[in-house]
Amino acid sequence: MRILLVGYGKMGHLIESLAPEFGCEVAGKLDPQLPDGKDGPSSDRWNGVDVALDFSTPDSVVKNAPVLVGRGISVVIGTTGWQKDEAAVRRAVADTAAGVVAAPNFSTGVVLFEAIVARAATLFSAHQEFGAWINEAHHNTKKDAPSGTALLLKRAMEQVGYSRPIDVSSIRAGFIPGVHTVGFDGPADTITLTHTARDRTAFARGALLAATWVKGRRGWFTMHDVLGLGNGDWRETDEFRRRS
Repeated sequence: MRILLVGYGKMGHLIESLAPEFGCEVAGKLDPQLPDGKDGPSSDRWNGVDVALDFSTPDSVVKNAPVLVGRGISVVIGTTGWQKDEAAVRRAVADTAAGVVAAPNFSTGVVLFEAIVARAATLFSAHQEFGAWINEAHHNTKKDAPSGTALLLKRAMEQVGYSRPIDVSSIRAGFIPGVHTVGFDGPADTITLTHTARDRTAFARGALLAATWVKGRRGWFTMHDVLGLGNGDWRETDEFRRRS
């Protein structure tokens, strides 16, 4: 399978190094910072590309994704911070034969962590004395705060009926790949759930898994679809898909 890397930062380098394990060949890179990456999404260089993996910038997603799907290239979007334009991108995808997998975090562990957090929120929602919070920590070069994953966790908790305020805080320091902690605090005890990323390879592997899965599919998907989660539960509702 031939893939196009949109953005060639740390994630792009990781995806390139791991691509052979997933039967993928990197056909090229779309990144204006590279001498050989200045061709736009309409370039003939990308003829024959199956899937583009986008870990670039919010503006680039909005500019490139509609063009790529319009020419039949499916897209895996790992960039965050572009959701204000999601409706427009979705409309562009709806009229094509391509597929999109969009997720704030492609780590399989994070997706399963979200399911655990949702279950915990369901249990605590009935106990008014417990308050909730989310804290996320990332490296000091991550621009958006709170992270897309923290916002996804918050929405997941709200979707299952946790209606009380959920405080969300962020840390940006050093080289932290990503730590997300969800806590529930009551009058006499505290419960915390934490996911810690030891390095970024989990995100790259998940993105490549999504790329191999979306090839030949049409529509808008999340990592829940890729991993076969849901089967009619709350994450598969139209409302959750719209907000995720």
